[in-house]
Amino acid sequence: MNTTLLGVIAGILIFWTVLYALFGRREKESEEGLSVDMFIAMWRTKRLLGFIDRLARKNRRFWRVYGDVGIALGFMGMAYVFYALLKTAVQTVSGGGGGGVQLVIPGLTIPLWYGLVGLAVVMIVHELSHGVTARADGLPLKSVGLVLLAVIPGAFVEPDEEALSKAPLRTRLRVYGAGSLANVGTALVTLLLLTFAVSPLLQPSGVLVSGVLENGPSYGILQKGDVIVAMDGTTIKTVDEFIAFMNRTKPGQVVTLTVLRNGRELKLTVRLGEHPDRPGKGYLGIYPAQHVVSKIGMDWLVLPLFFSLYWVYVLNIGIGLMNLFPLVPLDGGRMLDDVFKHYLPERIAKPVRYFTIGAGLFLLGLNLIPAVLNLFG
Repeated sequence: MNTTLLGVIAGILIFWTVLYALFGRREKESEEGLSVDMFIAMWRTKRLLGFIDRLARKNRRFWRVYGDVGIALGFMGMAYVFYALLKTAVQTVSGGGGGGVQLVIPGLTIPLWYGLVGLAVVMIVHELSHGVTARADGLPLKSVGLVLLAVIPGAFVEPDEEALSKAPLRTRLRVYGAGSLANVGTALVTLLLLTFAVSPLLQPSGVLVSGVLENGPSYGILQKGDVIVAMDGTTIKTVDEFIAFMNRTKPGQVVTLTVLRNGRELKLTVRLGEHPDRPGKGYLGIYPAQHVVSKIGMDWLVLPLFFSLYWVYVLNIGIGLMNLFPLVPLDGGRMLDDVFKHYLPERIAKPVRYFTIGAGLFLLGLNLIPAVLNLFG
């Protein structure tokens, strides 16, 4: 386990110890304000309920149709996610790679600030969609708020659970499916913005070293954040050009790299190793990524805009679909569970629900193994 991760874990434990000591769970949980239990903190308010009501009242018919589209997306997405995770789980077991689930931890597994922006958008559109759809079907809401689960921030709209449980099946399915529909819709809109508005403003400008393999040929020579702009005098602007150059190299060959580091140009030499998956080919031992710059200048504005939109897209499509995995308490699991309860006798529905939960946990666990090993590796 690396020292950075140990420091992060220690910091998280200290944070939660102090937070629990100051705001630990009281005898009676308030409907508003902050409540803290071990590794979960919730802040509730009723102030936004009026805003949600106004949105829902404007066109109830639209929101009901919207909810019906969410039901369709929910079951289609459920089948897709289950198939995708089953496929990668089989690959993991057979030793052919895999790992269809990635941990989303800002600052560790995704960029800190871009990740926080993306997660904020995920939470806002997801929970707002739940709330508006519920109100459009006449379901009362108790509160809205923010939640922190260990290190994962979130938001929630808290419906009246008793009223929700007594609502017609179609109403409940609308509410459950609306959240992921909002995430997928947001992802598609963001993709259009990236494709037609922001990406045309960018141009490739070298290969970013996003990581250096420990004890690899470049270890101690290249650094994370370096930008390779030339190799043996050959200009390198794209990852494809980098790969084409490396395909012409041999193990033991000495390569001169022109690198930009903190605004300075450096000349570095590296003796290549042998590619672990392609015998006879040279190997730098880095994780290459495309480096881009703005065609119109103003990199300080264009690049943060691009990367913010990129992570809004990635997190909305990933989390939105993953939320449809048929496992309670995810929305997909609640949809499937309610269908079982509605159409099957209790003596059949109960074991089917238990089987679904067990199979879902097993499948999810297999998909998480590579991500967890990478985090602690």
